[in-house]
Amino acid sequence: MAELLRQAHPGLTIEIVPMSTQGDRVQDRSLAAIGGKGLFIKELELALIERRADIAVHSMKDVPGELGDDLTIGAVLERADARDALITAGPRHIGDLVWHARVGTSSLRRQAQLLAARPDLRIEPLRGNVETRLQRLADGNLDAIVLACAGLIRLGLESRITTRLEMKDCLPAVGQGVIGVECRKDDSQTCARLKPIEHEATRIALDAERAFSRRLGGSCQSPIAAHAGLARGGLTLDGLVAEPDGSRLFRDSISGTAHEAKALGERLAERVLAAGAGALLERLRSA
Repeated sequence: MAELLRQAHPGLTIEIVPMSTQGDRVQDRSLAAIGGKGLFIKELELALIERRADIAVHSMKDVPGELGDDLTIGAVLERADARDALITAGPRHIGDLVWHARVGTSSLRRQAQLLAARPDLRIEPLRGNVETRLQRLADGNLDAIVLACAGLIRLGLESRITTRLEMKDCLPAVGQGVIGVECRKDDSQTCARLKPIEHEATRIALDAERAFSRRLGGSCQSPIAAHAGLARGGLTLDGLVAEPDGSRLFRDSISGTAHEAKALGERLAERVLAAGAGALLERLRSA
């Protein structure tokens, strides 16, 4: 991000402000148990509000649907591969894993879709940075792990991917593969500086996905997935709400124009809610 800003604004001085978030520090419990993915951004947002930083860089899949009134996503970068990656020591496909294979993931979304395909799998919690997760597989504690392709690619670890899971088999998280830049709404200078690095097609897809998630009102205990794609001026959005054990999947898709991105997200959410996801989400919220 710093390099992109330097290219867009030669001579601009940029200071990297290192920060550690609660999501980084607490590794012995699932995200759902400690408050969800928003824990990766709270300290960064506080730094913005207190003017200790001008921008905060996030993985958009960690950003809650509603932002604070004083903050905005000033720009999003071109999306990387949004798919999930299966990493194993041998088998190339979910169906090839041994019976009762141990699969590492702390994502309820991934868990639900994996169990829908293979109810026999033993899902094991998996936290820590990417290297820590890969080491657990190397140590033989797990038969497979599932990570985001985008993260592996950005860390130069694309060669570790055994198989990219197709969208029909494992729909990604809302915003997966998208890097977003958050800033203060009243900081007009920073907002203007971010405009040259904005990727319009990614923003449109992200708007559709986040509108879908926002209308569902899901929490970190709710397995929700969505992915939007643009082609020839049209937009297609796939969305899913799942039972955590994979026993029920409510999945649907909708198409329209790019200008309708947010409306399409809301309409798809209404359809999924009416199909039965509403009762499921209500039960998960009160559990």
